[in-house]
Amino acid sequence: MRNSAEIKDYLDLKLEEYNIDSFIETDPIQIPKNYKLKEDIEISAFLTSTIAWGNRTSIIKSAKNLMKLMDDSPYDFVKNSNDSDLKKLTNFKYRTFNADDLLFFIYSLKNIYTNYGGLESVFTKNIQKTDSSVYNPLVNFRRIFFELEHLRRTEKHVANVEKKSAAKRINMFLRWMVRKDIIDFGIWNKISTNQLLLPLDVHSGNVSRDLGLLKRKQNDWNAVVEITNKLKEFDPNDPVKYDYALFGIGAFKNEKIK
Repeated sequence: MRNSAEIKDYLDLKLEEYNIDSFIETDPIQIPKNYKLKEDIEISAFLTSTIAWGNRTSIIKSAKNLMKLMDDSPYDFVKNSNDSDLKKLTNFKYRTFNADDLLFFIYSLKNIYTNYGGLESVFTKNIQKTDSSVYNPLVNFRRIFFELEHLRRTEKHVANVEKKSAAKRINMFLRWMVRKDIIDFGIWNKISTNQLLLPLDVHSGNVSRDLGLLKRKQNDWNAVVEITNKLKEFDPNDPVKYDYALFGIGAFKNEKIK
């Protein structure tokens, strides 16, 4: 069993290996990278992260298709689309995320940008620097997101941390928005990097357990808190940067990113 110092050195090495420009070529974050306008970045990132489960090639293909259906102007589409525009979305489907879900997402995002000042305002409202994590913002966001009439089935596409969901996709979205480095955008500044939580998935979970960093067997909210707190021992200000290392070790194994 490696000691903590050896594990940190190993993760730092892998972070350097995977946190590079070419990572974007294989990752769904390439979708919001196509935009310059803050609102376009936010909306494309949120919608892309929403369907970010399964094969990454399929995720990227579907997200590109979705942006094309929105005329490659997601903010303008959310704010100004009419019934004719929305009809273009009726055949969209990615796994269990179907057109009914997508149409509600568009309506809800329009409500958020019209009445709440946008995604950043909803996520950052009332957050304090003393808050240990983004738990409360996640709860608050979900409440506002589903305040409009909706199908119950659509609720499964936004994580409910009050029911102990690991919230992998939405934590990944927040990582994209808050952290700023080679890959992440860093366009939100009211949430601190030390409040972010690891976007725990099969790869990062298995690697964390193999390294002895995570004891909990389920990939749930408690596991997210446990591994994030452990990573804070390596970097208390930016623990989630190790997502690149943990994910990369598991997803790429002996492959090289060039």
